[in-house]
Amino acid sequence: MNTIITIGRQYGSGGREIGEKVAAHFGIRFYDKELLTRAAKESGFCEEMLANHDERPTNSFLYNLVMDTYSFGYNASSFVDMPISQKVFLAQFDTIKKIAGEGPCVIVGRCADYALSDWDNCLNLFIYADEKARVRRICQKYELSESKARDMILKKDKQRQSYYNYYSSGKWGRADSYDLCINSSVLGVEGTVKLICQYVQDFESQRS
Repeated sequence: MNTIITIGRQYGSGGREIGEKVAAHFGIRFYDKELLTRAAKESGFCEEMLANHDERPTNSFLYNLVMDTYSFGYNASSFVDMPISQKVFLAQFDTIKKIAGEGPCVIVGRCADYALSDWDNCLNLFIYADEKARVRRICQKYELSESKARDMILKKDKQRQSYYNYYSSGKWGRADSYDLCINSSVLGVEGTVKLICQYVQDFESQRS
């Protein structure tokens, strides 16, 4: 097993749980919020600060600034002047590359597919689900009413979409941004895990 798996996901689709089970199946490391802990440790930022800016976009002026800075390499003075949201993004970006360099793993969200776009042993997946299934999952998980669960789904998806579209060169949730998109409400969590594991095995055999 030598594949790095990145998972983009709609809120309430079970993407994290699916990622954990895929990682467990292959006996490899799993990163979701764990990525923030690692990035905090290596960047010197406090974890709370990273969490506050986690998968949240900022405006296009700042985006252009960080892309320019990142493209040409950032020096100490430009990094000091950079807005905190950009520093957080760069800290995560660097950590994703370090994690991938340590061996096969599953990384959920945070533009990991974009950070690893030049890695040929990387499979990029997107998990989505029918609204009904997502609302049901969020209602059960957080003991919310259907309307509150629906509101939370809309808000979280909007945040993730804005963040991804903002920092990456792809479009969040659009098939041509990923290697495989799966509707988890068709096969359920276990069926989706099984499908992904088979896909990864076939991908590995093609490369060997």
